[in-house]
Amino acid sequence: GVASRRAAEKLIAEGRVTLNGETVREMGTKADPARDDIRIDGRRLKGAERLRYILLYKPAGYVTTRSDPQRRPTVIDLLRGVKEYVYPVGRLDYDTEGLLLLTNDGELAARLTHPRHGVERTYEARVAGMPDDEAVDRLRRGIPLDGRKTLPADVSLLNRRRGAGDGVLAITIREGRNRQVRRMLEAVGHPVKKLLRVGIGPLSDRGLKPGVWRELTAQELRVLKQTAFHESATRSDEVEKLKKWKSGKVSGQ
Repeated sequence: GVASRRAAEKLIAEGRVTLNGETVREMGTKADPARDDIRIDGRRLKGAERLRYILLYKPAGYVTTRSDPQRRPTVIDLLRGVKEYVYPVGRLDYDTEGLLLLTNDGELAARLTHPRHGVERTYEARVAGMPDDEAVDRLRRGIPLDGRKTLPADVSLLNRRRGAGDGVLAITIREGRNRQVRRMLEAVGHPVKKLLRVGIGPLSDRGLKPGVWRELTAQELRVLKQTAFHESATRSDEVEKLKKWKSGKVSGQ
């Protein structure tokens, strides 16, 4: 429950995990969290650590990691009072702000980040110039990045009036490649000036200010798990309730 398998293997490969005082070298090493002294970066893991689901509004100027070799501020610095070993689910660029989920639920984190499950992430982007219909259509169909086309995206231009200056778009993607939204917009000739993530699946940034975090509500967590694990029963009504928050933010720009 501390990390997904992939993340755990990365921690071991980096030599950051110790078991009863010895650095773990082999993948699949057996351990009992209730009895063994397991540490990551010198911090002991508790055997029955409660699961935390934290929604943070990440400001620009923070890195989405637990620690940074360049000593830049990290998102963990913003989580005052959180004792559990939570970690970011996915990443936001240093200059990107908006919603970030942090948890110690490895199974849910793996589901949310794997593109196979198609969990939506919605962004608002202010770009240089005003995109025309052709540019918007290209974004919707998919943009070749690193020799592979991006999945179809939901894209809408929020300020169509002439003379508006910079364009503002709402973009919903269902995968998370490196700097994907920025690279897509660069490819159609409209580099990003400001990027904000306003939604993760059914979750909205409504009510959060930069640098502020809160726990997910029971309803938010239930619907998020239903989304990640593709559970359809009684989900539609709850999703619609939560989407009202997100649609209010996007349509109001």
